[in-house]
Amino acid sequence: MKVVIDTNILLVSISSRSPHHWIFQGIIRKHFDLVVSTEILAEYAEIIQRHIGNAAADSVMAVIENLENLTQVSPVFRFNLISTDPDDNKFVDCAIASNADFILTEDRHMLELKRIKFPKVSTKNIEEFKSLMGV
Repeated sequence: MKVVIDTNILLVSISSRSPHHWIFQGIIRKHFDLVVSTEILAEYAEIIQRHIGNAAADSVMAVIENLENLTQVSPVFRFNLISTDPDDNKFVDCAIASNADFILTEDRHMLELKRIKFPKVSTKNIEEFKSLMGV
């Protein structure tokens, strides 16, 4: 299963004290493939650094960048499907370019994707993903 993870989901799953830590553990334990682009990796690093600090950002990014189940893609086309928050389009373009199964997100802007017939991009929230993973 190939999954693009929204930055906020990654952020709330890093801490072992988080109720969502099973997501980060699932990445590390290769329960699914994490799909990213250079833009996504840059945003991950920036947001983790801003919220948790430089050392945490460096550690988390080192783990992510060295995962065997990491797929990095370079989208060549910008679909611009999310109009309410264009910054979210990096996740959509990555999902399309990689043929990912879905984007894991709680971002309300991604709800726009449900109305778009083509290209079809699926999303799952944490509870849907939890059910799918049998957690």
